[in-house]
Amino acid sequence: QVQLVESGGGVAQAGGSLRLSCAATGIIVSINTMGWYRQAPEKQRELVAVFTKGGSTNYADSVKGRFTISRDNAKNTVYLQMNSLKTAATSVYYCHAEVLYDRARRLIYFASWGQGTQVTVHS
Repeated sequence: QVQLVESGGGVAQAGGSLRLSCAATGIIVSINTMGWYRQAPEKQRELVAVFTKGGSTNYADSVKGRFTISRDNAKNTVYLQMNSLKTAATSVYYCHAEVLYDRARRLIYFASWGQGTQVTVHS
């Protein structure tokens, strides 16, 4: 089985920084996509930043130039460095991944969400 383990949320002042981490655990063969979404109260979940299947990155317009997604392939981990935070960034941030993993020598496609981590930005 594959799990997405998130860490790094918390509270920051506007203009400050936070860093999120998401590790995919299990016998991962390959990662198709992996990245971050967020959902504020009474709003739809939205893309923040992701690595696509081809390895490129997509960012929401609202975070371009301030947030950076990176990854450590050896650890099956992605990071989201969030700088110049705004109060509008206050949300629950969810990691999402689509992976191929080994289960009893069978390749299994798996798509899942992490449990979410709260980010709160105060003015």
